[in-house]
Amino acid sequence: MRFEEGTTRPDNDPEGVNHPSHYNSHPAGIECIDVIEYMSLNIGSAVKYLWRQGLKGVEHQDTELKKAIWFIERELDLRKRQADAKADGPSKPETEIS
Repeated sequence: MRFEEGTTRPDNDPEGVNHPSHYNSHPAGIECIDVIEYMSLNIGSAVKYLWRQGLKGVEHQDTELKKAIWFIERELDLRKRQADAKADGPSKPETEIS
């Protein structure tokens, strides 16, 4: 969703629930959700925290970067587990003891 220059959210959203300014202040004029909705959860979440880094105040900058790193590490772990599972081949059913 694009906003006219100088606006951060529609008048009908005074709390910024639908379009908080830290997600639509990008100079390209696009909102973060318009980009990350095409990504996986972990990658999209990492991009979200990088996108808003520094836009919620100086006191949040390091936390935002750490959150992005957390989601990237989670994605790397997920991919490793998927690769390991694929390398192990299909799981074999457990044999019942009669």
